[in-house]
Amino acid sequence: MTETATETVSESAVEINTTTATPPLPPLRRNWRYQLLWVGSAASLTGVAAADVAYPLAILALTGSAAWAGLFGLLQATATVLCGLPAGVLLDRLDRRRVLIATETMRVAATASVAVAFLLGALTLVQLMVVALVLGAAQPLGGAARMLLVRAVVDPEQLTAALTQDELRVGIAELAGPPLGGLLYGLSRALPFVFSAFGFALSLVCALIVRPQQRTESDPSADFRTVFDGIRALWREPALRAALLLVTVLNACGAPLSLAVIYRLREQGTAAWAIGAALTGTALGALAGASLVGFLHRRFRPGTLLIGVVAAEAPVFAALGFVHGPWLTAALLVVGMLGIPTLSVLLDVLIFRQVPDAQRGRTITATMTVVGLGIPLGTGSVGLLLQLLGGTGAVLTLAGGLALGAAWAASQRGLRAAAWPAAQS
Repeated sequence: MTETATETVSESAVEINTTTATPPLPPLRRNWRYQLLWVGSAASLTGVAAADVAYPLAILALTGSAAWAGLFGLLQATATVLCGLPAGVLLDRLDRRRVLIATETMRVAATASVAVAFLLGALTLVQLMVVALVLGAAQPLGGAARMLLVRAVVDPEQLTAALTQDELRVGIAELAGPPLGGLLYGLSRALPFVFSAFGFALSLVCALIVRPQQRTESDPSADFRTVFDGIRALWREPALRAALLLVTVLNACGAPLSLAVIYRLREQGTAAWAIGAALTGTALGALAGASLVGFLHRRFRPGTLLIGVVAAEAPVFAALGFVHGPWLTAALLVVGMLGIPTLSVLLDVLIFRQVPDAQRGRTITATMTVVGLGIPLGTGSVGLLLQLLGGTGAVLTLAGGLALGAAWAASQRGLRAAAWPAAQS
């Protein structure tokens, strides 16, 4: 890791020396390729956020069981984890733009099938579970392909700015998606899925238009025998290993939080539109947190920052188990999201920028797979926790998990001492 970072610094120094006489780069807002990718991804994420409210509501309406709603999330997350490492191999061998096009086509078809089934009155629990598997399998391919495609249309000097704008995209999607999902579901149960399919379709059109302006590398030797290369490289670094395990704990407790919040608000008799409005607190927090990325990175070491963000989540989660009404819930979700955007850029700086482009697909998907392992555990368990302990007990259990994870990470000396790569400094 140190050698790679040194090479990166040397290459950056050469680039600085050789480009001093060239005109400055145009502002990122004038990079139409990146902005078009941003629009397509924002549309698909907004559709996902709307459907994420509608899927649990649809399953609860079909079965009346929170456990079945938890199983939907479990299947989706499990498919994401199982397909993560093979996806990295494919991305290092194939054209990443074509992978993104194929992935968005799959997601359009899966989501549109739910809307059609609703309109025909033929929706079944089996179909919903199959859709969960399809969406889960498509996630690592689409997410990593888009991350790699962004690097092919954005100059390295503007990559941090592009990633910060990406965090705004996430915040905007989460701000608009949940209330739209609740509102559309209240008007017609099919509408949130029509909207989600449209978002995937717009992302597909943008991917068809955009072509990379920078040369990308591939690795012809990448095959399924090298599928674990990314994980082996990450696991050899003690600080990265501890960081990834802590983010895994964060995902295990954070991924099922939306379902727990939806369940608690339903216990209180909250209307569907108000549930969606409450969930916009995560988006407002993400938007505010995106503006803190640079400040937090300058003030704290990466390990200290990661431990602090996770530790700060525990009391917020605990408070969610006691508040009543959508507005106090939304306020706590805002506070809980303030530190999250900085973690995405943190992982990018520490890991993704330190590997050659031809190996980056396996590295990104390895990271996504490791940190994603907590999602099926959390989403599968929360349904049972809600059934056994109710909304308050389930949320307090999640808060306890975060507190234990942060305490363990604070005991890891290597993580506490981790420093930013020289290029970041």
